[in-house]
Amino acid sequence: MRTPRLASLSVILLAALLAACSKTPPPEEPVRAVRTMTVQTAPVAGSHEYAAEIRARTESRLAFRVNGKLVKRLVNAGDSVKAGQPLAQIDAQDLRLSQDAAQASLAAARANLEWSEVEFKRYKELREQGFISGAELDRREASLKAARAQADQVRAQAGVQTNQAGYALLSADTAGVITGVDAEPGAVVSAGTPVLRLAHDGPRDVVFSVPEDRVASVRALLGKRDALKVRLWGQEGALGATVREMAAAADPTTRTFLVKADVGAAAAVRLGQTANVTIESPAVDGLIRLPLAAVFEQQGKSTVWTLDRESMTVRARPVQVAGADGNLVVIGGGLQAGERVITAGVHALMPGQRVRLYDEPGSASTPRAIASAEAVPVSTTAIAKR
Repeated sequence: MRTPRLASLSVILLAALLAACSKTPPPEEPVRAVRTMTVQTAPVAGSHEYAAEIRARTESRLAFRVNGKLVKRLVNAGDSVKAGQPLAQIDAQDLRLSQDAAQASLAAARANLEWSEVEFKRYKELREQGFISGAELDRREASLKAARAQADQVRAQAGVQTNQAGYALLSADTAGVITGVDAEPGAVVSAGTPVLRLAHDGPRDVVFSVPEDRVASVRALLGKRDALKVRLWGQEGALGATVREMAAAADPTTRTFLVKADVGAAAAVRLGQTANVTIESPAVDGLIRLPLAAVFEQQGKSTVWTLDRESMTVRARPVQVAGADGNLVVIGGGLQAGERVITAGVHALMPGQRVRLYDEPGSASTPRAIASAEAVPVSTTAIAKR
């Protein structure tokens, strides 16, 4: 009786061990529902928009031509000034003393010159009468020439000192608007140190900066009349502007290039007014527009999921992003017209995963028609603003 019972227990234990050693089959991967769209190429016209400011064509940094202590500032920022109008003044006491000293030296030189002329006339008469030699007359003539040269030198120095005294008053060279104040009364300024900034009346420029990748396209617009569209803050309509000047080197801080465009002298613009500059780009063929949710990053590259209709599986496809327009992405390469791209659920997919088309709630049957991209012009304004 014991032997059959032991045999039965052995069979049970062996079956249990075999069951424990067998692998559990993995659960079947779920078939996810996705939305798709059929891509189509279309001409894409781009535009770039930049923040800008209205500035004067010519802006001067005014400074005194002599050293001194600033005692008066006669204008404030925003004041309109006329040509020759006094703007600021430094203490001129030392300059006046130097001028007086120069005038005294000039008087002494003139007196010496007059004495030398009279003496030379007298010695000339003595030579004619034979009382002195010709060498003595030549020596007196040389003294006269030296006195005349010295008088000319002192006269020039006196003129310089007179001018220096006049430099104590800073005046406007031309009519314009004071745009900045760099020194206040009480400050001791050196010659050439900026005190005021003056924007000259006349033509106005719209000034803005562009990134390095847009330098070539903007430089190609140099001299082309009304190549830019300028929209002033708080005003309707747009003004035409012509690119007049572009910086040869990037700004060391922002690494952008400064652009100046002429809006014309007749344009109704205010100095310092804010504006937006729009640059239209020519249409480019062969570009595709996709929803922003369709693009994700994989191994540092922009990627989309494409759908294989026969096997209903997905594959990762790297793409080149050429721009953006709101919630849409402009694809410049990596896709062909007619391919189907997953537009929803991209972050829950794996390469080779089986999917099914999403059933819209309330629909009578599964829709098989896939929406295609509309062939309409696209603006890349969003990228320019970044």
